[in-house]
Amino acid sequence: MERLFNLKELETNAKTEVVAGMTTFMAMAYILVVNPAILSSAGVPFNQVFMATIIAAVTGTLIMALFANYPIAIAPGMGLNAYFASVVATQGVSYQIVFGTVFLAGVLFLLLSITKLREMLIESIPESIKHAITSGIGLFIAFLGLKMAGIVAGNKETLVSIGNLHQPGTLLAIAGLFITLILLARKVKGALFIGMLVTAVIGYFMGMLKLNGVVSAPPPLVFFDMDISGVFSHGLFTVVFAFLLVTLFDTTGTLIGVTEQAGLMKNGKLPRAKAALSADAVATTVGAALGTSPSTAYIESSTGVAAGGRSGLTALTAGALMLSALFFSPLVSAIASLPAITAPALIIVGCYMMEGLAKINWRELDEAFPAFITILAMPLTSSIATGIALGFITYPIIKLVSGKGKNVHALIYVFGILFAIQLYFFS
Repeated sequence: MERLFNLKELETNAKTEVVAGMTTFMAMAYILVVNPAILSSAGVPFNQVFMATIIAAVTGTLIMALFANYPIAIAPGMGLNAYFASVVATQGVSYQIVFGTVFLAGVLFLLLSITKLREMLIESIPESIKHAITSGIGLFIAFLGLKMAGIVAGNKETLVSIGNLHQPGTLLAIAGLFITLILLARKVKGALFIGMLVTAVIGYFMGMLKLNGVVSAPPPLVFFDMDISGVFSHGLFTVVFAFLLVTLFDTTGTLIGVTEQAGLMKNGKLPRAKAALSADAVATTVGAALGTSPSTAYIESSTGVAAGGRSGLTALTAGALMLSALFFSPLVSAIASLPAITAPALIIVGCYMMEGLAKINWRELDEAFPAFITILAMPLTSSIATGIALGFITYPIIKLVSGKGKNVHALIYVFGILFAIQLYFFS
């Protein structure tokens, strides 16, 4: 164990690492409920998503633990699952075809991860657009949570308005939201997960949560339930790019943030970068083949680092706990079937994703407007890809007319033209 994870060199020990891994798992365990709940709304069988979520998470986390030796866990990303569901709903295609886009994005992601192209692509995209993409996704999933909770509802005159707050499910969601906020404010470890469990208990005693068991044998695996040819026949290239782009920035930002927090960055560089960057790419590809949306490094890993985690043993512990969840599918299925339990987590995670707004220069129009339109378009069009497209189109145009065209990377011009063609001819 010492040789495998270099515990002495990292000034840690097995007990600290295991506790840190348990902390990370508790902080991110909500995804085991939320991800199947969201993707099953798009028609994907619940048990298929549940199994795929765990297998993808364990695969990516083990690569991160054993080959990169970092205390970072991998799992299907929030926002990307909501985007998956929105593509199925708005593009008129089957979920099997959308899994094809995820698979292609995963393959491209893996190719980028073993070359310097990933670094080049990341460097080419302006910081304001990167922050806007994350924040826009935050609004997107928070709005989804509000709809699931019944706090907002459709309205013929105003498109949306406040929902019926007298509905039992809405009242339960509001209670769950405040319970979780209190836990977070008190800095309780695993607050999101605990908040969901407390809300589930309340729902059970209110007669809203129906349990048909707690423990069972793992559901069967379903392989290659995807349609890659449909990606090309329906021209879903922007969807592939959206999955690729968001996962790219999300994971890279998390890797940098968590490794810096742990003091593992060396002179501003990430040791064993290829292994670390390949973990989420492999997990995404495996997840698509089994039935889940793209995987990414989890910012909740920072809770494990705060608890002392410094090595891959932290990630290995979190991965082992995820694997044990395979035997609790009846409980997870029951919790996911009641939107009031999972909606508060979506709303709160959306709030966390707003942090980047403070890093955008709102006083400069050529930086502010592309970021603004990116953020605004995602929830209002129910499309992350549309938000990204509008940001990439407006950024180089405004820079050009401002006399700053030379400051824009050539790749941004290329993407801007491609997105404009896609929106006009194929949307």
